[in-house]
Amino acid sequence: MAYIGLEVGGICQQGSGELWVRNSSAKRNSNCSEYVNRTAIGLRVKDGIVLAVEKIIHSKLLVPGANRRIQSVDRHIGMATSGFLADGRHLGNRARDEASNFRETFRMPPPLKDVVSRLSMYVQAYTLYSSVRPFGVSTIIGSVDKDGPQLYIIEPSGIAYGYHGAAVGKGRQLAKTEIEKLKLVEMSSREAVIEAARIIYLVHDDAKEKDFELEMSWIGDETNGLHLPVPKELHAEAEEKAKSALETFD
Repeated sequence: MAYIGLEVGGICQQGSGELWVRNSSAKRNSNCSEYVNRTAIGLRVKDGIVLAVEKIIHSKLLVPGANRRIQSVDRHIGMATSGFLADGRHLGNRARDEASNFRETFRMPPPLKDVVSRLSMYVQAYTLYSSVRPFGVSTIIGSVDKDGPQLYIIEPSGIAYGYHGAAVGKGRQLAKTEIEKLKLVEMSSREAVIEAARIIYLVHDDAKEKDFELEMSWIGDETNGLHLPVPKELHAEAEEKAKSALETFD
């Protein structure tokens, strides 16, 4: 790839100010193991946030629920990752440290915008020096606070944007297309759970890929503002409807 700009420690700052990470982790993610770059989505609806992840089961010996890709950052903040599992766990720990430090300093729940700002700067710092590598993970992070539901994506470059609907990972293009069809501002959290399950099942290719486990969590009025796993009954209902919708789609 040809470019014009200043390159320092594996990163190029172009004349436009855009940063291009040489051999970026985002590019490597798209070519890495089928177990790593799985689809994750987030939906911001009128009364909350729903996160969903397609987690490939690469061994029948795995305990159900192991190696989770959805984590809690604070009582009211959750995050989902696509990419290297260890990198996602590290960023989860870092995000929890930032949230904890904010609580200790200001004696109040940390606003998501502050956590995202600190975490994205941390991620971007790992693109600046040749002694470290960029994080091989894209992160969706959501929260519900006094200002309502909020949803962000943090890219491996450290760029962070707010979204109504977000998708990262292998099936992100198809997932984005499906999310764009939804009227998110009119949708409830329960409806969003059903749609999130449908989208994850739709982007999964049964012919080429192994079985997967659907991880889902939510934050909002249904959980009194807490980040919690979707209840088993609703989770099962969502999966059943997703499978039925997939048969109709085929």
